[in-house]
Amino acid sequence: MKSPISNLKFPIGAGKFRAAPFGLTALVLGMGCLMFPAVAGAGKFNKAVSAGDVGKSFVNLVGVDDKPHSLAEYLDGGKAVVLVFTCNHCPVAGGYEDRLFALAKEFAPQGVRFVAVSCGLSEVDALPAMKKHATERKFPFPYLHDPSQQSGRDYGVRVTPEVFVLRPDRTIAYLGTIDDSWNDPDAVKHAYLRDALTAVVAGREPETIETRPRGCPIAYE
Repeated sequence: MKSPISNLKFPIGAGKFRAAPFGLTALVLGMGCLMFPAVAGAGKFNKAVSAGDVGKSFVNLVGVDDKPHSLAEYLDGGKAVVLVFTCNHCPVAGGYEDRLFALAKEFAPQGVRFVAVSCGLSEVDALPAMKKHATERKFPFPYLHDPSQQSGRDYGVRVTPEVFVLRPDRTIAYLGTIDDSWNDPDAVKHAYLRDALTAVVAGREPETIETRPRGCPIAYE
């Protein structure tokens, strides 16, 4: 499903503790996107949580399967859960979907589960649109809607997509972006999420535990 251009909120610049390159910055500004600086808080870039914190649980979030779900059901019996805050309308989120799908399939045999949550309230991000999008894109993992937006607030999510790697006790092992090239998979130099998952399933701490997320701002109410 292609989203109406009028609904797009274009990506903000990002990178691992560095400003976006001039070329990307110029492109983003030319697209009418807002550039947000890093903010101080619990983490390097997150005002609510940091690596090592215990993330909050959630319950009764209805998925595209029309059933209520809790975070606990995904944590039980696995090695890790990748909690992905995403939405339908954002081009950055869309640009990462295939990579997330591939990672979910690759790490499933190693006990890693993916679950996506949308806190979007616009029509294009509401549950009926999510169902259509998940069907068209053949989502390989659950896609849940949080109309209260509380899960996003609990995890300090400002943009979509943002990922959190949670151990079975909900301890955050990694938070931030998926990699360093949202619009060109062939240009990826730092596969942050993949590297974090590889470390966690091996019982190690990820070398990089937080990066600046980049994407489209969430409109909280």
